Amino acid sequence: MPNPAPAAAPALADLERLLTRFRQVRAASEALCAPLEVEDFVIQSMPDVSPPKWHLAHVSWFFETFLLTPFLRGYRPLEPAYDHLFNSYYQTHGTPFPRAQRGLLSRPGVAEVYSYRAQVDAAIAELLRQPPAEHIEEIARRLELGLQHEQQHQELLLMDIKHILAQNPLQPAYRRDLPVPVAQPASVQRWHGYPGGLRHIGHAGDGFAFDCELPRHRVFVADFELASQPVSNADFLAFIEDGGYRRSAFWLSDGWNLVQQAGWQAPLYWQRRGGRWLEMTLAGLRELDRQAPVCHISFYEAEAYAAWAGARLPSEAEWEVAALEQPLNGNFIESGYLQPLAAAPGLDGPVQLYGDVWEWTGSAYRPYPGFRALEGSLGEYNGKFMCGQMVLRGGCCATPQAHIRASYRNFFYPAMRWQFAGLRLAREA
Repeated sequence: MPNPAPAAAPALADLERLLTRFRQVRAASEALCAPLEVEDFVIQSMPDVSPPKWHLAHVSWFFETFLLTPFLRGYRPLEPAYDHLFNSYYQTHGTPFPRAQRGLLSRPGVAEVYSYRAQVDAAIAELLRQPPAEHIEEIARRLELGLQHEQQHQELLLMDIKHILAQNPLQPAYRRDLPVPVAQPASVQRWHGYPGGLRHIGHAGDGFAFDCELPRHRVFVADFELASQPVSNADFLAFIEDGGYRRSAFWLSDGWNLVQQAGWQAPLYWQRRGGRWLEMTLAGLRELDRQAPVCHISFYEAEAYAAWAGARLPSEAEWEVAALEQPLNGNFIESGYLQPLAAAPGLDGPVQLYGDVWEWTGSAYRPYPGFRALEGSLGEYNGKFMCGQMVLRGGCCATPQAHIRASYRNFFYPAMRWQFAGLRLAREA
């Protein structure tokens, strides 16, 4: 996920507000883990998944490494070895523990990780109450960065917990009390036209942004049309029933090879039982909601569906042009469903541009013209990943709402599908 860019620094008087927000974000991460059994905290179900315990420790390591160690006089780490165990990708800082082996770390135990979090929390409070005057602006910038980073990991936690529990033949629920979505009638897909021309995309204003959203720049967009809503489960079922996973003509070569090797026949977490389609959710196995946006598909599947439908994926510039005209509301983590929802009827579109599912675009994740990575280790996360990945837009049902904006660029490799990802069609005007 993206690496943050510098934002306008809060004044000294705002540090107490930042401390309050820090406590809220930290508490939200622990609340997400409260339904877990202690055994769940250690499992790594595939190399891209991290054990929940590792997430909780890593985000604490981030605050310790980039705030406490450089700025809190006399701070001593709880355990020096954590700098190796919970470093994610920062090669210029130290030696990260191999990502694919995080599930081998039975120690430190869950209780020790929570103790580590508590020490970091107390030390951050001490730092913010008596910050070194010459570093106040940098402390505020890095604290905002760390909060945004932890919110990213809150979504990753839910993605990873879902994948972990889905491997269990018992198909346990993460939370059985999650609300059941209200059934909605099928919506008619419509097309919305947008005039072409020179447009500005990228982050504007003084608020926080990740460095990959910068700088704001001009792009030429031709006349285009965007579908009124994301592709639904019912739409995707039609693709499946028409042999979509068996007909190579719709697929990119790499995608077709992957379908053959992995035996994909449907989106991740779908199950067919006795003529019924079911879906593994964070509330356990449920009947597939056919009007909800299709979710947990790879870029290859999104691209194949678009080809089958006689359309294409939007570019990220087209998506952003359309999204700027829509209010930033939707089905985010705060809605409490933790699952994409069908759109209510009668809404003027395009709808569901924000929330529900990340929408694959046809744009490669590359730097904007004039992009500059942050200095030092904090600039390492983002720029070095700007190759071989595709951009997704809009947030999802597991994204904190305050974390998203029209210019936000998420990115994943085209084969990945454990994230809450779907698609929306576009076409030439």
